[in-house]
Amino acid sequence: MAADAAGTMEIRGALARLRRTTGLPVAFGGLVEPGRQRMRISEFSGAAGLALRGLAVTSGNGLGGKAVALARPCAVTDYSLSRQISHEYDAAVAEEGLRSVLAIPVVVRRRVRGVLYGALRTAQPLGDRTLTAAVQAARDVEQALVVGDEARELLSAARPPDAGPDAGAGADRERVREAHTALRALAPRIADPVLRAELLAVCGLLTPRGSRERTERPAALAPRELDVLACVAAGATNAAAAERLGLRPETVKGYLRSAMRRLGATTRGEAVVAARRAGLLP
Repeated sequence: MAADAAGTMEIRGALARLRRTTGLPVAFGGLVEPGRQRMRISEFSGAAGLALRGLAVTSGNGLGGKAVALARPCAVTDYSLSRQISHEYDAAVAEEGLRSVLAIPVVVRRRVRGVLYGALRTAQPLGDRTLTAAVQAARDVEQALVVGDEARELLSAARPPDAGPDAGAGADRERVREAHTALRALAPRIADPVLRAELLAVCGLLTPRGSRERTERPAALAPRELDVLACVAAGATNAAAAERLGLRPETVKGYLRSAMRRLGATTRGEAVVAARRAGLLP
C-alpha cells in the first residue's frame, strides 16, 4: 500500500477515536500534500454536508494552516469571529455550522504530515481534557506513520540473497540477516495488514528456503518464536529481544524454549543453526 493511502487510513481511524474520546460531534482531517505547503481535507466523521470535502488549506491560512505553519495545536472558541486566524475558509466552515474548532498537527521527523480537526456547532471553550485527547489521537497517527516509514525503508533496502554458490557471504550475508531481523521485529507493529503481509513476504525472500541444507521436513515455528529466534541470531540477549519486540523478558524466554524444543536444540546457538539449515533464517 502506498504511503499516502496508509496515512489516509490512519487519519480515518484517528478521527473516529477523536470523536469517541472527546465527545466532539464533528471531526475531519487530511494529509499535507508531498512537496507542497498545504494540506487537503479528505476524511470526515460526523460532518453534515460536503462544504469542507476536498478543501485545500494553505500553510498559515485559517486554523489548520496555522497549525501546519507552527507545528503545534491551535484552537478557537468561535471560528468566524476569532482574531487569531485568517478567514479564507469562513464560508465552508459556516456552511458546515462549525463554531468551536481545534486543529492538531501530525508531526513526523519534524515535518507536519497531516492535521486532525475536532469541532462543536456551538461557541464554547474546548477544555484541556478535550485538547489532550485530541493530541493523543494525533500522536497515535504519528507513531503509525513512523512505523510505516521504517517499514518502507527496510523494504526498499532489503534484497533477497543471490542464488549463486557465494550467495550471502561475508558482509552481504550479515546485511541480509540484519534486514531480516529488523523486518521481523517491525512487522507486528504494522497496523496496515497489506503492508504487514508485504514485510513478511520479504522476510521469506531473505531466507534460503531453497538451500541444499534444508531438511526434508523443516520444523514449523510460530511467528513470535521466529521473531525471537531472529533477534537471538543477531546476538540479542533475552532482555534486548524483549525491548525490540515489545514483549516481557519472561515471554521471550518462553518463546525461545518452545522454538528450541521444536527444532530439537539444547542451546540458543544450536537453535539458530537448526533454523538456518531449515531455511527459516538467513
